[in-house]
Amino acid sequence: MPMTETSSTSNVRTEGFVVILAAIILVQTYQYVKRLPRLRSVAIIVLGDIGRSPRMMYHAESFAKLEFSTYLIGYRGSKPVPSLTSLPHVRLCYLAEPPSFLAKVPFVLAAPAKIVHQVISILYTLLFAIHDPPEFIMVQNPPSVPTLALVWMVGHVRGSKIIIDWHNLGYSILALKLGKSHPIVNIAKRFETTFGRSAYAHLFVTNAMQDHLVAEWGLLGKKVVLHDRPPSHFHRCSPSEVHELFLRLGPSLTSPSLRHYLPAPNKPYTTQFTTTAMASSHIPLPITDSSPNSNINMPELRTDRVALLVSSTSWTPDEDFIILLDALKLYEARAAEVNAVENPGKLPRIWMVITGKGPLKANYMAEIERLQEKWEFVRCSSLWLEAEDYPLLLGSADLGISLHSSSSALDLPMKVVDMFGCGLPVCALDFACLPELVKHGQNGLVFRNAEQLADQMEMLLTSFPNATTLGKLRSSLWRASQTRTLHPVQHTESADWEWGTWADNWNRVVKPLVLKDVERFNHMT
Repeated sequence: MPMTETSSTSNVRTEGFVVILAAIILVQTYQYVKRLPRLRSVAIIVLGDIGRSPRMMYHAESFAKLEFSTYLIGYRGSKPVPSLTSLPHVRLCYLAEPPSFLAKVPFVLAAPAKIVHQVISILYTLLFAIHDPPEFIMVQNPPSVPTLALVWMVGHVRGSKIIIDWHNLGYSILALKLGKSHPIVNIAKRFETTFGRSAYAHLFVTNAMQDHLVAEWGLLGKKVVLHDRPPSHFHRCSPSEVHELFLRLGPSLTSPSLRHYLPAPNKPYTTQFTTTAMASSHIPLPITDSSPNSNINMPELRTDRVALLVSSTSWTPDEDFIILLDALKLYEARAAEVNAVENPGKLPRIWMVITGKGPLKANYMAEIERLQEKWEFVRCSSLWLEAEDYPLLLGSADLGISLHSSSSALDLPMKVVDMFGCGLPVCALDFACLPELVKHGQNGLVFRNAEQLADQMEMLLTSFPNATTLGKLRSSLWRASQTRTLHPVQHTESADWEWGTWADNWNRVVKPLVLKDVERFNHMT
């Protein structure tokens, strides 16, 4: 009996110790989490591959240049833009990937497990991995679930100001797969409305998106439009830059479909698109160790090159690749017909390069390989480029193609912004708010179906490389780049389609939002 009482007393003491220890841990954790936010600091959340989220990388770069302690949170994958790894104020915080064994588990069981893992990973990073509460937490939307709710909660706990960067609407993307009336889509919309309604600031990629969300959802907080703009290093490539790029890309251009289609390279003197020549004769030099370097000219574009077309796609249902495939079929037929007879306005052979990754890529590329076995004037290849080579490819191309149609009809394709920044004219698929970016006949052309796209390709490429209409569009883009260089936009967007760089736009729109409270604090002290 006495032993029982002693044992009971010991258990009570142990339980009391555990309760006290747990209370101490909770208090310490609360005090840790509830510290005052650190001024001039920001956490930027990308629930995806950091290297494939250019807008958020540009945000991080802009914050860092203001000497904000900048934490960019997301998943590993593609290499980030080089500036992010060199700026002293940027820290990349990679989220833990879900356990690999979940890939073998049925979706019904794996999906909830992945969400739980994602929630824990995000909360740990925001609450503990970042030691001091950031002054701002910026979140990319979509995806909406679970990030909007987690950021909303952390903002309230740590006292951080939330900035939502509205790229699109998450529920509208889900509706492409499940249908607009699906119960899960309705739940997703309610989730997005509830946790996205209130924030310190809302950034929108278009005026149409701002107008829609303010009217339909009654957003609370500061509301501004931040159109996508190209970073300052995007530009039209010189022949020397084209030459260097294709010297590097050469090993990836050896597939059977390209080997005898593109002009033959003679490295390092010629590539598929450029040549260096003897100063007197302009004859391509042979590869010999005794070639006199003094007789080599600077690289120039080959007159026998094919027309280089570029499209960047995520290979998802909101980009109808069938339109491009059908347009390529029509162009092949027209080029064969036009070039069968003597004609001063012949159509060139084209090489359609498609960049990007996505779920539908394998199926479409298999179909293309089958078709181009019989094609004479068209080749289509998929290339994956590092971040530093992507703008060089755009700056070397002759025409860009955009298939983006927008699940919500409220966002704009950033790929077109990149193309314009590189002086590349664009043919873009039409949708509701596209005129905020593409001005038909001024900086590009707008099409609605494969037939119109094929007509535009024929019109723009006739008599290539001396294509008159294409040259006019390129000159218009060049004049716009000169205008923004000599007269940067300072206060309001220009009434026409000319614009400044990303830095010009960000400093005009976002900088006043994030420095306002800091400047007031400094003035008071």
